[in-house]
Amino acid sequence: MNIREMTKHSTPVSRTLRLVLAGALAVGLSACAPSFNADVSRFQAQLPAPQGQSFAVVADDPALAGGLEFAMYADLVAAEMAKLGYNRAASPETANLLVRFDYDVDNGRERVRTTGFAGDPFFGPWGGFGGFGFRRSYAFGFYDPFLAGPEVRSYTVYTSGVEMKIDNAATGERLFEGQAQAVSRSNRLQSLVPNLVDALFTDFPGNNGETLRITIREDGKSVRPTD
Repeated sequence: MNIREMTKHSTPVSRTLRLVLAGALAVGLSACAPSFNADVSRFQAQLPAPQGQSFAVVADDPALAGGLEFAMYADLVAAEMAKLGYNRAASPETANLLVRFDYDVDNGRERVRTTGFAGDPFFGPWGGFGGFGFRRSYAFGFYDPFLAGPEVRSYTVYTSGVEMKIDNAATGERLFEGQAQAVSRSNRLQSLVPNLVDALFTDFPGNNGETLRITIREDGKSVRPTD
């Protein structure tokens, strides 16, 4: 009996088993979906509750002022401020609040990891830095983790971060300081900064002096740990 005939004469039990296995596979894949983890620290003095105050996003580093890349990230910050109820001013000179923003990523550092059975998908997940969910895979028949010994791998990880300060434009008083940092396999600011901004504004403005881990899921939703 060939495969086609076996499928045709399969019993209800075997069809049910296939459905169960398919569901389990879907759950497993969703559990392995990549996410982005950031450590967020926030401090505030007397940041006023949103009542229509105007704000302007400016570069904390003068070297970034006027740049197209900075303007793109400034728009992300402005969109989050607008969601909170603040109004974007036409210029920094007319704003009630000055939002000073900065971003950076380092040159990376090498890390070495030795893998054995812990890296096998049947025995446990492969840990990822920065939540990007990179995962080793196996092609059975070519490489069998049950027979091979430990494997040493070297890779580069990068630390990225954003920093935001909010000042009273009239008095110069510092009202808020916050930063978000992440360690990842990527150094592309175009993908890192949006996630870091999302993390920074999760449960904004947060508790004074608190540092916590924020997870940005693949679907774009942020998750604050429940402790």
